[in-house]
Amino acid sequence: MSDQYILNDQDVPVPEPDTIKWATWFEDRDKRRVALEEIGESTVSTVFLGIDHNYGGAVPVLWETMVFGGQLDQEQDRCAGGRKEAFQMHALMVEKVKNHITAES
Repeated sequence: MSDQYILNDQDVPVPEPDTIKWATWFEDRDKRRVALEEIGESTVSTVFLGIDHNYGGAVPVLWETMVFGGQLDQEQDRCAGGRKEAFQMHALMVEKVKNHITAES
């Protein structure tokens, strides 16, 4: 099985063994972005990775949320599932960043 994935028309991850087709699909940043939010000095970004980061595990891990800037710079989380789970992961990271800012004040 391929470790490369794309999203179908329903935003469900599906394996794409053809590297050229995968790369062509992957070029479109808008297809991959789930959410992007700025909070103070931090930006929280959640994206579809397109490559299984579970490295052959039973369930592919295809989504990542990462913080850029601020006190939690480079904080990250990854998840399996679909876009719904990715949105939930994003919301949790946004809340973590907000709580960290509030705790500093």
